[in-house]
Amino acid sequence: MSVGISAQNLVAGYGPTVVLDGLSFEAPAGSTLAVLGRNGVGKTTLLCTLMGLTNLSDGAIQLGQRGIAALPTHERVRSGLCYVPQERRIFPSLTVAENLAVSVIPGGWTPEAVFDLFPGLAARRNNAGNQLSGGEQQMLAVGRALVGKPDVLLLDEPMEGLAPIIVESLFDALGRIRKESGMTMLLVEQKVDLAIDFAQDAIVLDRGKVVWTGTTAALKADEEAQHNYLSVGV
Repeated sequence: MSVGISAQNLVAGYGPTVVLDGLSFEAPAGSTLAVLGRNGVGKTTLLCTLMGLTNLSDGAIQLGQRGIAALPTHERVRSGLCYVPQERRIFPSLTVAENLAVSVIPGGWTPEAVFDLFPGLAARRNNAGNQLSGGEQQMLAVGRALVGKPDVLLLDEPMEGLAPIIVESLFDALGRIRKESGMTMLLVEQKVDLAIDFAQDAIVLDRGKVVWTGTTAALKADEEAQHNYLSVGV
Protein backbone atom coordinates (compact mmCIF):
# COMPACT_ATOMS: atom_id res chain seq x y z
CA MET A 1 0.00 0.00 0.00
CA SER A 2 1.33 3.44 -0.94
CA VAL A 3 2.28 5.91 1.77
CA GLY A 4 2.34 9.69 1.53
CA ILE A 5 4.43 12.28 3.35
CA SER A 6 3.66 15.78 4.56
CA ALA A 7 5.16 18.48 6.76
CA GLN A 8 3.67 21.41 8.63
CA ASN A 9 5.43 24.64 9.59
CA LEU A 10 8.99 23.28 9.55
CA VAL A 11 11.60 25.53 11.13
CA ALA A 12 15.00 23.91 10.72
CA GLY A 13 18.63 24.49 9.85
CA TYR A 14 22.18 23.91 11.01
CA GLY A 15 23.34 25.08 14.42
CA PRO A 16 21.83 28.51 15.05
CA THR A 17 21.22 29.15 11.33
CA VAL A 18 17.58 28.83 10.24
CA VAL A 19 17.18 27.66 6.64
CA LEU A 20 13.57 26.46 6.56
CA ASP A 21 11.20 29.04 8.00
CA GLY A 22 7.64 27.76 8.37
CA LEU A 23 7.68 25.38 5.41
CA SER A 24 4.68 23.12 4.73
CA PHE A 25 3.91 20.67 1.92
CA GLU A 26 1.97 17.50 1.16
CA ALA A 27 2.83 14.62 -1.16
CA PRO A 28 -0.10 12.16 -1.28
CA ALA A 29 0.50 8.42 -1.48
CA GLY A 30 1.84 7.37 -4.86
CA SER A 31 2.54 10.90 -6.06
CA THR A 32 5.77 12.41 -7.35
CA LEU A 33 6.54 15.91 -6.06
CA ALA A 34 9.20 18.07 -7.70
CA VAL A 35 10.96 20.38 -5.21
CA LEU A 36 12.25 23.35 -7.21
CA GLY A 37 13.95 26.69 -6.65
CA ARG A 38 17.21 28.53 -7.12
CA ASN A 39 20.41 27.41 -5.41
CA GLY A 40 20.49 28.03 -1.67
CA VAL A 41 16.75 28.29 -1.03
CA GLY A 42 16.53 25.17 1.18
CA LYS A 43 15.77 22.24 -1.14
CA THR A 44 18.50 19.91 0.17
CA THR A 45 17.85 21.13 3.72
CA LEU A 46 14.22 20.06 3.34
CA LEU A 47 15.21 16.49 2.43
CA CYS A 48 17.80 16.40 5.22
CA THR A 49 15.18 17.63 7.69
CA LEU A 50 12.76 14.92 6.64
CA MET A 51 15.56 12.41 7.35
CA GLY A 52 16.39 13.92 10.76
CA LEU A 53 19.77 15.33 9.72
CA THR A 54 19.21 18.99 10.71
CA ASN A 55 18.24 20.90 13.82
CA LEU A 56 14.44 20.96 13.83
CA SER A 57 13.12 23.61 16.20
CA ASP A 58 9.45 23.55 15.19
CA GLY A 59 6.98 21.75 12.99
CA ALA A 60 5.62 18.26 12.30
CA ILE A 61 6.43 15.54 9.76
CA GLN A 62 3.87 12.89 8.90
CA LEU A 63 4.84 9.66 7.12
CA GLY A 64 1.59 7.92 6.31
CA GLN A 65 -0.33 7.92 9.58
CA ARG A 66 2.78 8.24 11.76
CA GLY A 67 4.43 11.37 13.10
CA ILE A 68 8.20 10.97 12.68
CA ALA A 69 9.65 14.34 13.68
CA ALA A 70 10.95 12.94 16.98
CA LEU A 71 12.45 9.76 15.48
CA PRO A 72 16.19 9.30 14.89
CA THR A 73 17.28 8.84 11.30
CA HIS A 74 17.62 5.05 11.42
CA GLU A 75 14.05 4.72 12.73
CA ARG A 76 12.77 6.90 9.89
CA VAL A 77 14.50 4.56 7.44
CA ARG A 78 12.90 1.54 9.08
CA SER A 79 9.55 3.34 8.88
CA GLY A 80 9.88 3.50 5.10
CA LEU A 81 11.70 6.76 4.32
CA CYS A 82 14.85 6.47 2.18
CA TYR A 83 17.23 9.14 0.89
CA VAL A 84 19.47 9.26 -2.19
CA PRO A 85 21.85 12.13 -1.35
CA GLN A 86 23.36 14.47 -3.89
CA GLU A 87 26.87 13.16 -3.13
CA ARG A 88 25.69 9.50 -3.57
CA ARG A 89 27.82 8.37 -0.58
CA ILE A 90 28.29 4.79 -1.65
CA PHE A 91 30.94 2.75 0.15
CA PRO A 92 33.99 3.13 -2.15
CA SER A 93 35.88 0.08 -0.85
CA LEU A 94 32.91 -2.30 -1.01
CA THR A 95 31.79 -4.04 -4.19
CA VAL A 96 28.49 -3.22 -5.84
CA ALA A 97 27.00 -6.41 -4.41
CA GLU A 98 28.31 -5.60 -0.92
CA ASN A 99 26.95 -2.02 -1.09
CA LEU A 100 23.52 -3.49 -1.70
CA ALA A 101 23.85 -6.32 0.82
CA VAL A 102 24.60 -4.04 3.78
CA SER A 103 21.44 -2.01 3.12
CA VAL A 104 18.90 -4.80 2.67
CA ILE A 105 15.75 -4.71 4.76
CA PRO A 106 13.70 -7.91 4.26
CA GLY A 107 10.56 -7.40 2.23
CA GLY A 108 11.98 -4.68 0.00
CA TRP A 109 13.64 -4.89 -3.37
CA THR A 110 16.22 -7.65 -3.63
CA PRO A 111 19.70 -7.05 -5.07
CA GLU A 112 18.72 -9.21 -8.04
CA ALA A 113 15.71 -6.97 -8.68
CA VAL A 114 18.06 -3.97 -8.64
CA PHE A 115 20.34 -5.71 -11.15
CA ASP A 116 17.31 -6.33 -13.35
CA LEU A 117 16.46 -2.63 -13.14
CA PHE A 118 20.05 -1.58 -13.87
CA PRO A 119 21.65 -4.25 -16.10
CA GLY A 120 24.89 -2.26 -16.23
CA LEU A 121 25.32 -2.75 -12.49
CA ALA A 122 24.88 -6.50 -12.83
CA ALA A 123 27.97 -6.65 -15.02
CA ARG A 124 29.88 -4.65 -12.40
CA ARG A 125 28.61 -6.42 -9.29
CA ASN A 126 32.12 -7.44 -8.21
CA ASN A 127 33.69 -4.03 -8.84
CA ALA A 128 34.41 -1.69 -5.95
CA GLY A 129 32.38 1.47 -5.63
CA ASN A 130 35.37 3.65 -6.51
CA GLN A 131 35.77 1.76 -9.79
CA LEU A 132 32.37 2.87 -11.10
CA SER A 133 31.54 5.77 -13.39
CA GLY A 134 29.41 8.63 -12.08
CA GLY A 135 26.32 7.19 -13.73
CA GLU A 136 26.96 3.74 -12.30
CA GLN A 137 27.48 5.22 -8.84
CA GLN A 138 24.14 7.02 -9.11
CA MET A 139 22.41 3.80 -10.15
CA LEU A 140 23.98 2.08 -7.16
CA ALA A 141 22.84 4.87 -4.83
CA VAL A 142 19.27 4.46 -6.07
CA GLY A 143 19.53 0.67 -5.83
CA ARG A 144 20.85 0.87 -2.29
CA ALA A 145 17.82 2.94 -1.30
CA LEU A 146 15.44 0.48 -2.97
CA VAL A 147 16.72 -2.53 -1.02
CA GLY A 148 15.99 -0.50 2.14
CA LYS A 149 12.25 -1.14 1.59
CA PRO A 150 11.16 2.47 1.02
CA ASP A 151 7.58 3.70 0.90
CA VAL A 152 8.82 7.23 0.20
CA LEU A 153 11.97 7.92 -1.82
CA LEU A 154 13.81 11.25 -1.49
CA LEU A 155 16.05 12.06 -4.47
CA ASP A 156 18.49 14.98 -4.26
CA GLU A 157 19.59 16.09 -7.74
CA PRO A 158 20.13 12.53 -9.02
CA MET A 159 20.93 13.72 -12.55
CA GLU A 160 23.69 16.16 -11.61
CA GLY A 161 26.80 15.82 -13.77
CA LEU A 162 25.51 12.89 -15.81
CA ALA A 163 25.56 12.49 -19.58
CA PRO A 164 22.17 12.88 -21.32
CA ILE A 165 21.97 9.18 -22.20
CA ILE A 166 22.47 8.25 -18.52
CA VAL A 167 19.90 10.84 -17.44
CA GLU A 168 17.37 9.28 -19.81
CA SER A 169 18.16 5.79 -18.50
CA LEU A 170 17.77 6.88 -14.87
CA PHE A 171 14.45 8.61 -15.50
CA ASP A 172 13.22 5.48 -17.29
CA ALA A 173 14.22 3.41 -14.23
CA LEU A 174 12.52 5.82 -11.82
CA GLY A 175 9.38 5.67 -13.93
CA ARG A 176 9.44 1.90 -13.77
CA ILE A 177 9.91 2.00 -9.99
CA ARG A 178 6.93 4.30 -9.63
CA LYS A 179 4.74 2.21 -11.94
CA GLU A 180 5.58 -1.14 -10.35
CA SER A 181 5.59 -0.10 -6.69
CA GLY A 182 3.35 2.95 -6.42
CA MET A 183 6.17 4.56 -4.45
CA THR A 184 5.88 8.20 -3.38
CA MET A 185 8.83 10.32 -4.55
CA LEU A 186 10.23 13.75 -3.75
CA LEU A 187 12.60 14.93 -6.47
CA VAL A 188 14.98 17.86 -6.05
CA GLU A 189 16.34 18.70 -9.49
CA GLN A 190 18.00 21.75 -11.06
CA LYS A 191 16.97 20.63 -14.55
CA VAL A 192 13.49 22.09 -14.20
CA ASP A 193 12.15 20.92 -17.53
CA LEU A 194 13.09 17.30 -16.79
CA ALA A 195 11.68 17.46 -13.26
CA ILE A 196 8.28 18.79 -14.27
CA ASP A 197 8.02 16.34 -17.15
CA PHE A 198 8.53 13.50 -14.64
CA ALA A 199 6.56 14.75 -11.62
CA GLN A 200 2.82 15.36 -11.35
CA ASP A 201 3.05 18.10 -8.72
CA ALA A 202 5.57 20.73 -7.70
CA ILE A 203 6.50 23.13 -4.94
CA VAL A 204 8.84 26.06 -5.45
CA LEU A 205 10.97 27.28 -2.54
CA ASP A 206 12.39 30.72 -1.89
CA ARG A 207 14.22 31.72 1.30
CA GLY A 208 13.11 28.61 3.13
CA LYS A 209 9.42 28.94 2.36
CA VAL A 210 7.05 27.44 -0.20
CA VAL A 211 6.14 30.29 -2.56
CA TRP A 212 4.32 28.28 -5.22
CA THR A 213 2.47 24.96 -5.19
CA GLY A 214 0.39 23.14 -7.75
CA THR A 215 0.51 20.70 -10.61
CA THR A 216 3.47 20.66 -12.95
CA ALA A 217 1.06 21.39 -15.81
CA ALA A 218 0.07 24.60 -14.02
CA LEU A 219 3.72 25.52 -13.47
CA LYS A 220 4.44 25.08 -17.17
CA ALA A 221 1.68 27.60 -17.86
CA ASP A 222 2.75 30.09 -15.15
CA GLU A 223 5.46 32.12 -16.86
CA GLU A 224 5.48 34.70 -14.05
CA ALA A 225 6.32 32.07 -11.42
CA GLN A 226 9.03 30.64 -13.66
CA HIS A 227 10.60 34.06 -14.07
CA ASN A 228 10.26 35.16 -10.45
CA TYR A 229 11.38 32.00 -8.69
CA LEU A 230 13.25 29.82 -11.20
CA SER A 231 14.75 32.34 -13.65
CA VAL A 232 13.85 30.03 -16.53
CA GLY A 233 11.27 29.58 -19.20
CA VAL A 234 10.03 26.00 -19.05
